[in-house]
Amino acid sequence: MTWIFLVIALALAFGFEFVNGFHDTANAVATVIYTNTLKPTVAVLWSGLCNLSGVLWSSGAVAFTIVGLLPVELVLNVGSGSGFAMVFALLISAIVWNLGTWYLGLPASSSHTLIGSIIGVGLANSMLSGHAFGEGVNWAEAQKIGMSLLISPVFGFVWAAVLLLLLKAFVRKKELFTEPEKGKAPPMWIRVILFTTCGLVSFFHGSNDGQKGMGLVVLILVGILPGMYALKMDESPAKIHALVTEAHQAAQTFGKKAAGATVDETLAAEELSAFLKPSGKVNDKTFAALATLSKSIETQIGSIQSFNELSEEARRSVRTLTYLVGSTIGKLDKGKKLGDDADTAIAKTFRTDLDAVTKYVPGWVKVAIALALGCGTTVGWKRIVVTVGEKIGKSHLTYAQGASAEIVAASTIAAADLLGLPVSTTHVLSSGIAGTMAANKSGLQAQTLRNILLAWVLTLPVCIFLGSLLFAFGNYVILNVFGMK
Repeated sequence: MTWIFLVIALALAFGFEFVNGFHDTANAVATVIYTNTLKPTVAVLWSGLCNLSGVLWSSGAVAFTIVGLLPVELVLNVGSGSGFAMVFALLISAIVWNLGTWYLGLPASSSHTLIGSIIGVGLANSMLSGHAFGEGVNWAEAQKIGMSLLISPVFGFVWAAVLLLLLKAFVRKKELFTEPEKGKAPPMWIRVILFTTCGLVSFFHGSNDGQKGMGLVVLILVGILPGMYALKMDESPAKIHALVTEAHQAAQTFGKKAAGATVDETLAAEELSAFLKPSGKVNDKTFAALATLSKSIETQIGSIQSFNELSEEARRSVRTLTYLVGSTIGKLDKGKKLGDDADTAIAKTFRTDLDAVTKYVPGWVKVAIALALGCGTTVGWKRIVVTVGEKIGKSHLTYAQGASAEIVAASTIAAADLLGLPVSTTHVLSSGIAGTMAANKSGLQAQTLRNILLAWVLTLPVCIFLGSLLFAFGNYVILNVFGMK
């Protein structure tokens, strides 16, 4: 049964990225299609190729930011019944909402969709497990991501408008600011500009949105196939030895901060799990638990040259320890609770190297996600393209407007990649186009903007509801029908 659930979970993860491809990337090709720069077929193939390249180039930082939103106990037990219910719930609810807004031709956000589903799962998990309501949601991380999703469309609107006005002030090429003639391609130099900006938006869309699926696929693989994916199996002996040394130093550093408190390994894991919840507070036992688990990491990997020497159970154990220790150090660092500069440096170096052996994305996962996103780009794009190209402004999109919106969108997404934050390509680009329409005094279609805003406002609450409902239902079915705990 576990293998059946594994196949279904992976199919849903790749299906989410496929839907994401034709739902979100339509925004990128709208400008080149509606300015007659590229034929629709060529445009979507070019965008699909750039999406694929962006996924392969990505670092994985956004992937693990998304995973950081999930309840700790479910992240550590993805192979359990509740873990499968979590994966199924958040992916199914995200896919359903994306397909619904695509059918209506609304440029909604896949990022909002997935994050809403994750929050819904966290809320349902807190109620079903007897915790305080909302205890399973990483609200600090959700707030940070929420702010990036809220600010980025405003950024897109304002800066696309500013860029268009700057182009009008300094570029004396009238053809750049005219509406395209029906069926006639623009001058070659304009085509090159729009071809490039379309490629950039698609590339950075792939590098940001593709990571959301990557993080979920890795989470699924780690939970079900820990012997193969719990740790970075090809890590060098030198890196492993360095990690052993750092674990020893960290154990001593945290031990001094524990003020004499001691915690055994079982209670240490429970202590850090409790601390990582939103209501968790730091105390002497937190540092005692860190010291205990750091020492345990040192003991378990102290005599090996390769992670292949560890048993499957040991690999699972080491990963759990590294997740708890690394996440706790991260939370303490944000709260400035690690101590003086020397202690902070030891802890942060240790965390960085722990992340290196656990927060990685296998090459084949990147390729599979890239293909799903790229293939999705080539189908179903027309509904969103019509909305973006024809229904936001009251007049036709000009070459300069398309280029301005896409340059700002690509820059915004690239900045978010560097910060490890998920943003919505849909909202940034559609807001950018609206900004250029306002700056150009072209007028805005109020009905379309109301529909887009409504979809934007409804996405989070609807997906929170769907995610929580599906998690509760899936948890019940998997436990009572399939007997899987």
